[in-house]
Amino acid sequence: MIKSLSNMVKYIGVDDLDLDLFESQYIVPEGMAYNSYLITDAKIAILDTADARKGYEWKSNLAEALEGRTPDYLIVHHLEPDHSALIGWVLETYPNLTVVAGAKALQMLPQFFDGASLEGRTHAVKEGDVLDLGEHKLRFIAAPMVHWPEVMLSFDEADGALYSADAFGKFGALAKCGFYGREDDDWACEARRYYFNIVGKYGAQVQALLKKAAPLPVKTIRPLHGPILEDNLVDYINLYDIWSRYAVETEGIFIACASIHGGTLAAAEKLKEILEAKGATRVVLSDITRSDLAEDVEDAFRHSKLVVAAASYDAGIFSPMHDFLHRLKIKGYCNRTVGILENGSWAPSAGRVAREMLAEMKNVTILEPQVTIRSRMKPTDIPAIEALADALLA
Repeated sequence: MIKSLSNMVKYIGVDDLDLDLFESQYIVPEGMAYNSYLITDAKIAILDTADARKGYEWKSNLAEALEGRTPDYLIVHHLEPDHSALIGWVLETYPNLTVVAGAKALQMLPQFFDGASLEGRTHAVKEGDVLDLGEHKLRFIAAPMVHWPEVMLSFDEADGALYSADAFGKFGALAKCGFYGREDDDWACEARRYYFNIVGKYGAQVQALLKKAAPLPVKTIRPLHGPILEDNLVDYINLYDIWSRYAVETEGIFIACASIHGGTLAAAEKLKEILEAKGATRVVLSDITRSDLAEDVEDAFRHSKLVVAAASYDAGIFSPMHDFLHRLKIKGYCNRTVGILENGSWAPSAGRVAREMLAEMKNVTILEPQVTIRSRMKPTDIPAIEALADALLA
């Protein structure tokens, strides 16, 4: 797809509608967009490339947008292969082109392109440096660990454009979610899933980036994934602020349930029923044995409270719940209140393991009582479930 963003700036990115798993782990039912841009000023700059899967389309877009001209620069905001796979081809095709990137990216680049000729063809930029293209002048902003150590953003005052690398990105091809954020019915849903699973561990670094960007007269955000954002920038930035502070976005209770034969799920459903009867305004229940783990992680971060409902397994906890709690830990889950409901037929162990794993997370409060079900929920279990519901609503 080629689209003019201003008189000298074109979008030359590509959609991948056939991709099943992004980063070989995240389900993308609406595909993925690999965004790339071209500035044709006195000097011509390519801003990032694309994934090798869509190399032919990207090369065609570039050639059409160049209209026979020769690029002077390739700017590398982020070296991850879904944005940089075609750097070697660009270097070979345009022998006089200079690669512009942070020092860390230039150091890492040969790891991906062994044998590529870089001598005399690189220009290292740091925080505050400006690349003068003519009317367009790109000021670089260091964004280490958002979400790789080499990440740089750039800001172009000519268009008020912030080229934000993976920040403000989302899952979904542009053909599905729309070219601009205003065309996206629910930008936050897939942007949230993308953020917490890919960037979420690095909240402090995102906060630092937001502070750097705050004084800039940003009119549009041009990420490497997802729609171009122009309207309601305050709303997008506010969500990023909430997410990166690990603050609560939505008051509510997320019940994550890992049930083997249905007994634990029945108890979790009963808890949901009791909570709603007691006036809970939002209760979300997910059977994490069958759902998208990345979406479950998103929901845990989004809501103010979490319930871990799990069967015991191999003297521990049922593996889907172990995977879920492990993912929460490595993504930096914190500042939340959690209830525990366990099930065990002869030696309940899920609650103990859940407590151990939650104890490794920062500022997580575990509610009492912990509910223990033996094989199947019985009328005698209801008072304990009621008590947990009361604690969750207190």
